[in-house]
Amino acid sequence: QVQLVESGGGLVQPGGSLRLSCAASGRTFDTMGWFRQAPGKEREFVAAINWAGDRTDYADSVKGRFSISRDNNKNTVYLQMNSLKPEDTAVYYCAQDALFRKVVAGSPHYWGQGTQVTVSS
Repeated sequence: QVQLVESGGGLVQPGGSLRLSCAASGRTFDTMGWFRQAPGKEREFVAAINWAGDRTDYADSVKGRFSISRDNNKNTVYLQMNSLKPEDTAVYYCAQDALFRKVVAGSPHYWGQGTQVTVSS
């Protein structure tokens, strides 16, 4: 059984940084991704990384500011978020699927419970 547990969310001022972590258990060799959902909006794709870590993809809104990485020895995926903006405020979800294209398309099989990120002064 796959379990994804996010951590690292919180309150940060505009221009600040946060690093989210997602601890995964139950499956290996999968693509991992991050999504977010702001109040009143649909959940949207943020970033994805394949098993080897040599293929990534990002939403245009976060390119150059966010970076996804993984440590397979720890079964953990990270999302480093820099230059945060108020519009980055959302619940951030970790996700997992065997297929990279399914994560990027927004239809991964497994989801975490989410962690709140609030960007405000």
